[in-house]
Amino acid sequence: MSTARARPASHADSWYKADAQDLSEELESNLDEVPSSLDESQLPIPNARIIIAPHAGYDYSGRVFVLGPSHTYYLDGCAATTCNIYETPFGNLNVDTSTLAKIKQDGGFRDIPFKNDVSEHSLEMHLPYIYKRMEQTFASPDEFPVVVPLLIGDNDKREEKEVGKLLAPYLADPENAFVISSDFCHWGRRFDYAVYSPTAELGSLRSLSRSDRRVDGRPIHETIKMVDQLAIEAIETGRHDTFFDNLRETKNTVCGRHPIGVAMAALEEVV
Repeated sequence: MSTARARPASHADSWYKADAQDLSEELESNLDEVPSSLDESQLPIPNARIIIAPHAGYDYSGRVFVLGPSHTYYLDGCAATTCNIYETPFGNLNVDTSTLAKIKQDGGFRDIPFKNDVSEHSLEMHLPYIYKRMEQTFASPDEFPVVVPLLIGDNDKREEKEVGKLLAPYLADPENAFVISSDFCHWGRRFDYAVYSPTAELGSLRSLSRSDRRVDGRPIHETIKMVDQLAIEAIETGRHDTFFDNLRETKNTVCGRHPIGVAMAALEEVV
């Protein structure tokens, strides 16, 4: 692993603001909406220090492990960054290279090619938020926890459980937190997912043919809301099989389904 490789904030000034002051004002405004504490009884799964957050632009979205899907190349299995610094408009976040080395050795993770690391937005979109939250929590950047960026690729149910078991000890450590990068339903022809339900029932879900130019009755966005809500409810059970089986049934195009699946498999080992 390189001793001096920094991943630039390549999506700054396109996917989010590059000016540190403007970005700070936006993120702090969003973070102000977050309660300072949570009642554990209000959480679907107690002690799950996991956030599932979107990686679209901030107009759509709000030691730390960051798990995301790969958008820039097909990844069979999992991969870890080769960088030891991730840049943000606010400053740098240090990568926990020793933990990554152990995870790569124990789990057979590959290296993320540097050009794909720079192009990938699913990890980067969370870094400014992480920096701002750390800035609110710690007195100095020298005290910031390190980050552990991982791409979770195309894994079947068994493989997700294996990766989850590998990460479970890190999740069990109360000093660690996990951020899971995922948007939910991607609807449309270019995603090969144009489903419609004339009712609020899963049994009526069907794929629209190319000749279906309009839908009478229930709006399409209600179908998207339905399949996403079913996925969220499956996640809230805390059971990996329930989430996996839900996606197999609905075919919902949750792009971070594998990172979510791995996190749920890890959670089952811990809870």
